[in-house]
Amino acid sequence: MRLNYDAATDSLYIHLAERPSVDSDEVADGVVLDYDAQGALVGIDVEHASQRADIRRLAVNHMPLDSLEAAQ
Repeated sequence: MRLNYDAATDSLYIHLAERPSVDSDEVADGVVLDYDAQGALVGIDVEHASQRADIRRLAVNHMPLDSLEAAQ
């Protein structure tokens, strides 16, 4: 899983899988779910992310991680 934030557009994309999306569904104003060819959820796009969540802090609890990477 990867999180990507674009400050220029204030959008947060949550990559749940490394498969391409072929379909999307806007489930709320500015929140889009992306699906692969089999209908599995592969990503979540959140517009105006800084207004919807505190994006300055990220907490990871009880995750079975093989690695954890952080970039500034």
